[in-house]
Amino acid sequence: MLYLVATPIGNLDDITLRALQVLRDVDIVASEDTRKTGRLLKHFEINARQIAFHEHNEHQVRNRIMDLLQRGQKVAVVTNAGTPGIADPGFTLVRDALAADIPISAVPGPTACITALILSGLAVHSFTFRGFPPRKQGPRKRFLLVDAISPHTLIYYESPYRLAAFLTNALEVLGDRRVALANDLTKLHEAMTYGLLSDLIPTVSDRDLKGEFVVVVEGLL
Repeated sequence: MLYLVATPIGNLDDITLRALQVLRDVDIVASEDTRKTGRLLKHFEINARQIAFHEHNEHQVRNRIMDLLQRGQKVAVVTNAGTPGIADPGFTLVRDALAADIPISAVPGPTACITALILSGLAVHSFTFRGFPPRKQGPRKRFLLVDAISPHTLIYYESPYRLAAFLTNALEVLGDRRVALANDLTKLHEAMTYGLLSDLIPTVSDRDLKGEFVVVVEGLL
């Protein structure tokens, strides 16, 4: 059995009772970062065996996990924070498990993109999650061009080191739209910033930013 277990994006109290039970019961936990997951497990007094499962070893470890599953073991996949497979490893493993007729269960919980969306004040009835944009300006502009005529609310993840450049390119490609920036969601210093792209670019350019951001941009009206 393969379990996809969502874990807190900040506040540890957001973990579900079912997630705790599954993490106690499985044979192995496949973690994007074993140190971070280790702190979570220790906090809840869970003694679980872990293996690292991240973007740099995904192919190799995926084969190992499939072998464990085919031998009847129970495996839980967790990411650093939030729901596995969303901008994190997990998708290819799910595809392989489905092809091998291995049962899969999702243990739902926090997801940064949805949390930011419902706090954004922008339309929630139709949205597109776009993940992390390319790091370089040329590919990033081409990436944004796909969204230029989309009527859906747009959700992106971005590093604090590239946030100002991303917003600048978004203004150039998408025009001056309403945007909400979410940072450190559910943590002690959770912050939401609202305004037009043109208003927020100077704001983020002048700050020493930390933590990953969720950028929510209104669709074409």
